[in-house]
Amino acid sequence: MIIEPRMRGFICLTAHPKGCEQNVKNQIEYVQSKGAIQGAKKVLVIGASTGFGLASRITSAFGSGAATLGVFFEKEPSEGKTASPGWYNSAAFEVEATKAGLYAKSINGDAFSNEVKNQAIELIKADLGQVDLVIYSLASPVRQHPTTGVLHRSTLKPIGGTFTNKTVDFHTGNVTQVSIDAANQEDIDNTVVVMGGEDWAMWMNALKGAGVLALGATTIAYSYIGPEVTEAVYRKGTIGRAKDHLEATAFEITNQLSAINGKAYVSVNKALVTQASSAIPVIPLYISLLYKIMKAEGIHEGCIEQIQRLYQERLFTGNAVPTDDKGRIRIDDWEMRSDVQERIAKLWVESTTESLVELGDLAGYKQDFLNLFGFGFEGVDYLADTNEMVHVPSIK
Repeated sequence: MIIEPRMRGFICLTAHPKGCEQNVKNQIEYVQSKGAIQGAKKVLVIGASTGFGLASRITSAFGSGAATLGVFFEKEPSEGKTASPGWYNSAAFEVEATKAGLYAKSINGDAFSNEVKNQAIELIKADLGQVDLVIYSLASPVRQHPTTGVLHRSTLKPIGGTFTNKTVDFHTGNVTQVSIDAANQEDIDNTVVVMGGEDWAMWMNALKGAGVLALGATTIAYSYIGPEVTEAVYRKGTIGRAKDHLEATAFEITNQLSAINGKAYVSVNKALVTQASSAIPVIPLYISLLYKIMKAEGIHEGCIEQIQRLYQERLFTGNAVPTDDKGRIRIDDWEMRSDVQERIAKLWVESTTESLVELGDLAGYKQDFLNLFGFGFEGVDYLADTNEMVHVPSIK
């Protein structure tokens, strides 16, 4: 079939297998170009199919020569219907890892469930024995609690009052005002259950209890802080409460791993175009301005550049991992530079539908959004008949 992008609001309903394959190959080439990293050799990545999770799996495998087990929840293809992009990404990753002589297996299922945790543990026991790095990079809007069976849904809301500010429709370039009603306590509690640290702690408890964590094992979860202009709807909103919980959980996990000299960290990463961030009002306008400035300064990074730098300059230097006063790794340091943020604050005031064409990088935003689904890559013939029925080799 000829596969074209079909948009519905903030999501794309199709994905291109050859484009996703090219995306994975590009990331692999970038990591290899930066040289070897003396990192972990057996790695579990929870949320391994897109974004920072995929970048972590690629960096572990092609930067450190690691065996990787990836966990994700993706839609498989069916005749005439494409898979989700994460499925095609994972298929391409496994093919490339196998070519390079690297162990790579995957589990497709609900990472919040006890069943998938047990499946991962059994696979580690059978194939790897133990893992020395666990990446936690889940980004789901819903979670069925494995103990209570209750389905919790996260929300994107401010706390304490209605929030009104600018946003942009990145499809049309229209800059408008948006208002978001304040969250109630149930909204906050549900968001913390879905996006907080409870499931991360459950994973680490299960892995430790099963004896599949190596001595000195490290685990990392990803977070975001962001600037003042987005904080009402992000860091001081419902998601922010969940991120606070996630960051506090790192200390609890470190305590529970003390017997094996293990450590848990939260890495605060930069703002990037993802399926999730595209749906958050205000964020697309902020990212458009941020991209313009960071590209001009030569300090722009995508997911793979962020994670490669995290590994090479923070985690695996042979020295103590540098953290801020709250124990977090700050790989958002270039985004949060005072000169960058001061310029964004100024441009924010000036941003209109007409001026954003010059002030921001909306074209870059759109390109990154299309790339998420395998579209817009050089070297891919998008007019060619393409087989949508691509399988992940390790998943029967």
